[in-house]
Amino acid sequence: MKKILMFLVACAGLVGHEASAAPSALVEELSSKAFADLPGKEGLMLRVTYPPGSEDVVHRHDAHGFIYVLEGTIVMQVKGGERVTLSAGQTFYEGPDDIHVLGYNASRVLPAKFVVFLVKNKGVPFFIPTP
Repeated sequence: MKKILMFLVACAGLVGHEASAAPSALVEELSSKAFADLPGKEGLMLRVTYPPGSEDVVHRHDAHGFIYVLEGTIVMQVKGGERVTLSAGQTFYEGPDDIHVLGYNASRVLPAKFVVFLVKNKGVPFFIPTP
């Protein structure tokens, strides 16, 4: 069964930032699988849809994250890294210690969709808001 989660950007106020009027990202779990040969690790695949103008709160994943853009244009940046603008067919990586300081839809008119594959510790949340 697929799980659908909503990240409410308005909750940014709860992590030390002003609340935003930006629309929330829709996050859908596509697949998860424990790795028998990597005890305590699992793979998690998500489809994320950023509505027009959507943006993330500052966060981390405590995982190896591989992002593949399906449609639209997104902007991503981890702390200390370069800001990158990604379009359909392009990829992005963030590691377990990276803090994701920017993640947003570059368009105020069109949605953006991307797939995220995480290699993470079992039982650990995949999205950790960071002050």
